[in-house]
Amino acid sequence: MKFEIISDIQEIETIATGSGIRDLDYLQKMHGRGRWRKLKGIAYVKLPNGNTRHVELHWYEAHGIGKRDIKIKKYLD
Repeated sequence: MKFEIISDIQEIETIATGSGIRDLDYLQKMHGRGRWRKLKGIAYVKLPNGNTRHVELHWYEAHGIGKRDIKIKKYLD
């Protein structure tokens, strides 16, 4: 699903780091080696149909590589 994040991501929490990430092999193959972390946060997004929703996002992040594989996990409104 394509969407656009239209606000800052708030309440950011780390879910997993290093070997605690199930997709670590995939991340390293696709994006390179790094200190990978799985994070979650809350933001407003604009969906392809034009609706704006308050959602919980999950993504992976590594220093020098940035945010990758951002997903909507839960609608909060």
